[in-house]
Amino acid sequence: MTATDMGRTMELDDLKQAWQTLGRQMERQQALDLQLLRESRLERARRGLRPLVIGQLLQLLLGVALVVLGVACWTRNTEVAGLFASGITVHAFGVLTVALAGITLGLVASIDYSAPVLRIQQQMARLLRFYGVNSNLAGAPWWVMWVLVVVAVSGLGAAPVQAATPVWIQASLAIGVLGLLGTWLYAWRSRRARAALDVATDPDAHACVADGGDGIRRGQRILDEIARFERE
Repeated sequence: MTATDMGRTMELDDLKQAWQTLGRQMERQQALDLQLLRESRLERARRGLRPLVIGQLLQLLLGVALVVLGVACWTRNTEVAGLFASGITVHAFGVLTVALAGITLGLVASIDYSAPVLRIQQQMARLLRFYGVNSNLAGAPWWVMWVLVVVAVSGLGAAPVQAATPVWIQASLAIGVLGLLGTWLYAWRSRRARAALDVATDPDAHACVADGGDGIRRGQRILDEIARFERE
């Protein structure tokens, strides 16, 4: 091998090494860019859940207030069937409201943003499903519960044992029951209609009637965006 050939071979080796070095640098830069994008997007998803957290804290406080009201009502009216039943119902509904808010807050807190995207997507989906249950159990019954709350408040004062239930309360309860059944029927039919769509590509597939899960769905769209970047 001549000196010229040796020189050309060394130049090719140097060029090959330079390309390999450049390739590694590009891979590191790409990984760094992906990491920065992931962190910024996940922070957006985390911030998007703050309204939900605030709402659930308020729901929790409302539940505590209902428990206090319900106990105050039924303990004062053990001999007045209507007020006693209203107090017990408000008490139970308050406990349910607190429990649903607590579980929802627990699911939000359990989201591990350092986990793989697929795992975070699963946690978000579980949160959205439970939030739908929460909304329908703690939100829709207010068609009826507002009447019982009014009755419970009235029970804090002195009430005659044989007092009859006012007509307006009976009418309000009847209207409330119809509204509640109509709301649940609408929710049921909406879920069936959405089930016919491609759930994987429909971010609103888990929407519920008393909807407040926009932050969750925005987070899911952000996670989908990160997943696409990671695949490309």
